[in-house]
Amino acid sequence: MEEIKDVILQYVIEEYLEDDDEEITYDTPLISGGFVDSFSMVSLKVFLETKFKISLPDDKATPEAFDSV
Repeated sequence: MEEIKDVILQYVIEEYLEDDDEEITYDTPLISGGFVDSFSMVSLKVFLETKFKISLPDDKATPEAFDSV
């Protein structure tokens, strides 16, 4: 499970925080903390579906569900 979390965390850092000196962890509130906005949440959902060959139902892809790794 840690490997999956590492992949997700690395993606978030590279895509959304490249110019930010803020350090984030698995528990950092990504959406409520202002690191990921609603548009970025959609691209994160697409990344997860593609990378892990899964399907995330839209009704489960809520800001609360995506708020931390």
